[in-house]
Amino acid sequence: MTKEDITRKFREFNQKNILIIGDIMLDAYLIGTVDRISPEAPIPIVSVADREYRLGGAANVALNIKALGANPIVCSVIGNDESGDKLFNIFRDNSLDTSGIYTSSNRKTTRKSRIISSNQHLLRVDEEITSPLNVSDEKTLKQTIYKIIADKNIHAVVFQDYDKGVITKSIIEGTIDRSISLNIPVFVDPKRNNFFQYKNSTVFKPNFKEFIEAMGIITSKTPEELLIKTAKKFIKENKIEHLLLTLSEEGILIVNKTNHQHLPAEKRDITDVSGAGDTVISTATLCHISGFLPADTALISNLAGGIVCEKPGVVTISKEKLLSESINHLVQ
Repeated sequence: MTKEDITRKFREFNQKNILIIGDIMLDAYLIGTVDRISPEAPIPIVSVADREYRLGGAANVALNIKALGANPIVCSVIGNDESGDKLFNIFRDNSLDTSGIYTSSNRKTTRKSRIISSNQHLLRVDEEITSPLNVSDEKTLKQTIYKIIADKNIHAVVFQDYDKGVITKSIIEGTIDRSISLNIPVFVDPKRNNFFQYKNSTVFKPNFKEFIEAMGIITSKTPEELLIKTAKKFIKENKIEHLLLTLSEEGILIVNKTNHQHLPAEKRDITDVSGAGDTVISTATLCHISGFLPADTALISNLAGGIVCEKPGVVTISKEKLLSESINHLVQ
């Protein structure tokens, strides 16, 4: 590929509308310093100097999609609570569409509070409800999704599943059926509960741990040949076009019915892996629908995941940095 080819495809990101369905959450950070140990218990005392609130989960996918130039539309259910109010405020501050998000008195907004000192995570506290949506909330979310698909010019659907209960089997099946009927590709970042529900999706992106646990592979030292064989069996049985398997420091593996390719990770100064999966699925979605070949999509997504790991906390991708690194790797 030429530099002009890559740059043109990156510009095409700006014309895409991406529907994101999944669990959105509030990432809270208490940032301070540790100078002493508590006299009450052998634990550090953190003197808090700052607090930050960021979008997490499917909302972080929306931020990454927007950072790459496209238009994200998020569909989700959150609680009618303080954390939900903060989420809406951050969405508005970032000029993100909130029309697909609604509050329910039956839910609690997922909030992950991290305590950080000297760029090190000391503790995380999760507040959430992980039971599936009740019948009423599920029906409302379905109607919202179907209306957006019908009314908007959607170029791709992304399921960002964190097993917090928003994504149900019925929502998956109904959305994929409608997407297929309109030739809209479907991209999936799965978790355990719904792992085998995403039949007929375009790109399925588990991480290594999720994949081996779901497929019943016991050893963590899985030979690559076994991974590829298992991946091909999985995509055949579930009618999936491409499986994009992230392997942390080992890079990324892309598998389809006829080919596979293992792309090693770049050597980087890794600070924090939080949110890297969100960045990978966002990048893979836009690259695929903008015409990059599967192997090039995997390479660029791998670069994107590495870039965001160089900074602490959940951060979004820099389109300019990603474009520069992509050109360096792809231009012959």
